[in-house]
Amino acid sequence: MPLRPASTSFWFSNLRALNLPATLYFVGRWLVLSLLVGALAGSASALFLVSLDWVTNYRELHEWIIVLLPLAGLVVGLAYHYFGDRVVRGNNLVLDEIHAPRLHIPLRLVPLVLGGTLITHLFGGSAGREGTAVQMGGALADQLTRLFRLRPRDRRLLLIAGMSAGFASVFGTPLAGAVFGLEVFLLGTIRYDAVLPAFLAAVSADVVTRAWGVGHTHYPQLAALPLTPLGLGCTLLAGALFGLTARSFATLTHWISQQFARVDYAPLRPVLGGALVVAAMWALGTTRYSGLGVPVIVEACQVPLPPTDFILKLVLTALTLGCGFKGGEVTPLFFIGATLGSALSGVLPLPVALLAAMGFVAVFAGAANTPLACMLMGLELFGLQGGVYLALACVVAYLFSGHRGIYSAQIIGQPKHLRLGRDQGKRLGEL
Repeated sequence: MPLRPASTSFWFSNLRALNLPATLYFVGRWLVLSLLVGALAGSASALFLVSLDWVTNYRELHEWIIVLLPLAGLVVGLAYHYFGDRVVRGNNLVLDEIHAPRLHIPLRLVPLVLGGTLITHLFGGSAGREGTAVQMGGALADQLTRLFRLRPRDRRLLLIAGMSAGFASVFGTPLAGAVFGLEVFLLGTIRYDAVLPAFLAAVSADVVTRAWGVGHTHYPQLAALPLTPLGLGCTLLAGALFGLTARSFATLTHWISQQFARVDYAPLRPVLGGALVVAAMWALGTTRYSGLGVPVIVEACQVPLPPTDFILKLVLTALTLGCGFKGGEVTPLFFIGATLGSALSGVLPLPVALLAAMGFVAVFAGAANTPLACMLMGLELFGLQGGVYLALACVVAYLFSGHRGIYSAQIIGQPKHLRLGRDQGKRLGEL
């Protein structure tokens, strides 16, 4: 019996159920908003990356400038003390506004975090760049809230889009950036109504940054490696070590921050911390652990490195950020993970490039509690060949880091396993 074409009423009922006008309105509206967010965040990241390259090159040519780090800390401390009382919490402020929108993020956050990060890097502090880009993306996106008179539920999506745009543009990883914004604020849960704004903003921000002529670091592409029981077993072990390292970094950073909080006058905290960092680098006789450390990350993918590299970078970064300097944790976490993976190549029968790449993304996955974003970042930066190993390392690191992380405002939406069920609904800072 021949099939009859679907009746007109069938198609009409489906279109009515789809509510096509509302869908088109949602897509069109967020296309415009996300492109604006991408343009703002991408341009800000381009300016930031160019400036960061300049201060890094200047510091490397004038290493003596590191002795002025305590003075630089005083400048940063005073700026935030008198002008940044509301924005001193950085990424956690953006996360809090996503959870419970109250007050608009002041635009002054942008020059404060930009200037503070550049000063930190110029004078040799051990810090990253993700925090700066994400904060700028969120703050710039929030300025559109008043312009378009957005409601709180739309403002949440706008802030998520801003975080995605900042992350994607500073690392050149649009897929990872999009998922990072969706994944970071609520541990174990993704907000799917923000998928379109996050992806549109992340892709457009990456395009805008590249259009300004700003490039990103190219990491070696992994060679094809067969899946074997030995290889997967080694990955499970390495992933556990990466997760414990991420947990240690988050715990140490928060502990150091608590110790410096005992200093009543906040601007003095980075002064004291800066003096300790300078003393440590003088004792080590090297500036290898200053700034981002990208050359060391690339080196870790090529040759085995000693375990002292990841330990020293972990301690110096926790000290730099814990005492009040500005920047991000992510690139130092890349350094810590890549050098730890490189050191493990001496005891695990896996290629040094693969172990370094696994550590690169897995330590970040454990510290930020964003395993899906880190899986995509691994594929975008290191290629598809080692995808299974990279993904497995991220998942295991995420589990072994427990309910700890670098963002204290993260709320536990879904516990990592049943025995941690009592933590559901709590902020990491409460634990």
